[in-house]
Amino acid sequence: MSLVDIVAIEGYIQTTYMAVYPDKLLLLDSGCRCDVDKILAYITDTLKRPVEQLKTVMVTHMHPDHAGGAKLLQQKTGCQIVTAMSDKPWYHGVLGRISHLNDLGLTYYVASRQNKSMTNVWYHPILKADITVKDGDRVPSFDDWIVLETPGHTDRDLSLWHPQSKQAYTADLILIIKNRFVSPYLITLPDAYRTSLDKVKALQPDTLLLAHDKRVKLSDKDFEKLIERAPNEPRKTTLQNGFKLMLAQVKFARKRVDTP
Repeated sequence: MSLVDIVAIEGYIQTTYMAVYPDKLLLLDSGCRCDVDKILAYITDTLKRPVEQLKTVMVTHMHPDHAGGAKLLQQKTGCQIVTAMSDKPWYHGVLGRISHLNDLGLTYYVASRQNKSMTNVWYHPILKADITVKDGDRVPSFDDWIVLETPGHTDRDLSLWHPQSKQAYTADLILIIKNRFVSPYLITLPDAYRTSLDKVKALQPDTLLLAHDKRVKLSDKDFEKLIERAPNEPRKTTLQNGFKLMLAQVKFARKRVDTP
């Protein structure tokens, strides 16, 4: 069965994309925990499908707006969770758990900037996937999609390439700020990040699906500017930044409208 459409579902702080087929569905990242009901409602109310048609949830990396809803979606639909092959969890050890809390705080900070009310985004920092994949693998149950390893933002980022339609979902590889294509603030592996941009550029995609904006077309010149402007040293959230995010979270909590 061939791809019918790729639909965009606006989530808490990101856009979640769903690949629609005549008899099955593929989710390109799970969104936040609080996005799960909206995703399921889209399946039942807009697509008029049973939720069990959601067969696979890809998790491109472990941040809250990409992995936060995966386990809850699995509980509600029976879908399989697929993510990158890795030696150890992204949020491993004490520092990993602190980083997880910091990323939850960052989620609330971004939401506050978008005038969103506070809601539950908690998810377990260790994801137990059903299947792990590597560069060049086909997405399980959806072999018209190819897995691309595109690290840089984290050490295990994935992008997803659909060669028939020349569309690529690149998660957080590229952002748009003030109408400019930019790298995400968090860059853990600068050299790998440049290589990842080159990899996507070489595909000559007609459309990129961005997690924090929309569908876009990048020219070779756009890619070259991104590569040129990419940082030479890792950019990480520091302890000072973490305190700033925590303060922002507290301030946001004081004026929250809704806490499900």
